[in-house]
Amino acid sequence: MDRDQLTEHLKFAAELGVAGVSRDAAWRTRPGDAEANLAAPTIPLSRNAAEALSAVRADIGDCTRCKLHAQGRTQIVFGVGNPDAALMFVGEAPGADEDIQGFPFVGRAGQLLTKIIEAIDLKREDVYIANVIKCRPPGNRNPDPDEVETCEPFLFRQIDIIKPKVIVALGKFAAQTLLRTLDPISRLRGRVYDYRGAKLIPTFHPAYLLRNPSSKREVWEDMKLVRKLLAQN
Repeated sequence: MDRDQLTEHLKFAAELGVAGVSRDAAWRTRPGDAEANLAAPTIPLSRNAAEALSAVRADIGDCTRCKLHAQGRTQIVFGVGNPDAALMFVGEAPGADEDIQGFPFVGRAGQLLTKIIEAIDLKREDVYIANVIKCRPPGNRNPDPDEVETCEPFLFRQIDIIKPKVIVALGKFAAQTLLRTLDPISRLRGRVYDYRGAKLIPTFHPAYLLRNPSSKREVWEDMKLVRKLLAQN
């Protein structure tokens, strides 16, 4: 990391409410820097995982399984990123920008998510990003229960193919849906849950942080926990 990158890293950390840096060895260790990996050759991404994800996308097709296809959806927003990612982010549903571009988290909230990812020394291409729902609900309303029931099996298939080590549930809706609970996000975050072979960490949605920047400190704490889990064998 050069001086400019370090400056940006510390600037964003400060925005998240961090007053200093940690001397914790686990925090200083980058994911993948364990001794067993230092001399290992670069391993190409698994073609099997990429092909399996492509098969899921093909199975979705030009989906008409729920009413969202007739309520102004422009296109399906499947997911994007590394098929072999150790870290996966799951949000609620596409917004207006995502509906136009066909990729999750590309608007202002997506820009903030990129900064959050970079704050733990990763890049967007290192992780996988998806939503519970693949189509934008009209007016960005919360997805209805029947829409979740119809669409979430595709998310489950994505998770099972990617086999992430850690899943971050972004926001109340994603966390409540995945964990089958009505508990508020303020009660869910800060804890680790076992989920489909991964560790799931709920945190605030980047869009919420844009409206409530004081909550960035809590997200920073959650992301430190993410990094600690990623560094474990």
